[in-house]
Amino acid sequence: MDIARVRQKYPDAQMFTFGDSKPLCDELLALVRAGKKTATCGALSEFEDDPAAMPKAGRTDIAQTWEGEPAVAIRTVSVEIKAFEDVDEAFALQEGEDDDLEGWRRGHRSYFERNGGFDPRMKLVCERFEVVEIF
Repeated sequence: MDIARVRQKYPDAQMFTFGDSKPLCDELLALVRAGKKTATCGALSEFEDDPAAMPKAGRTDIAQTWEGEPAVAIRTVSVEIKAFEDVDEAFALQEGEDDDLEGWRRGHRSYFERNGGFDPRMKLVCERFEVVEIF
């Protein structure tokens, strides 16, 4: 489905890309499509310049491929702001990327270090979602 048709169908949707590289984006989209990834998080600071991009419970947003094509429509179920160090294992496992909290912490620490810095007290936007449509 092309972007124009997606925007018609989901006029309030924000468009976003998982990850910070094509391989990571592809991996995360595969996890979402397989039903293994039902949560995601990002640094709260990433939303300071674009508050509209902040996920909102009930809104449907569009995850894009690295090339900018619509991949998956997701509806936000809940959003919590919490410190990195306060993320629990239940949330980490819902992200679908690791088998335990320690693996989640290692991978996400590395991600945040590559993308603006890491602090164990940094605030994260923790989003739980459900898949609405796979394109």
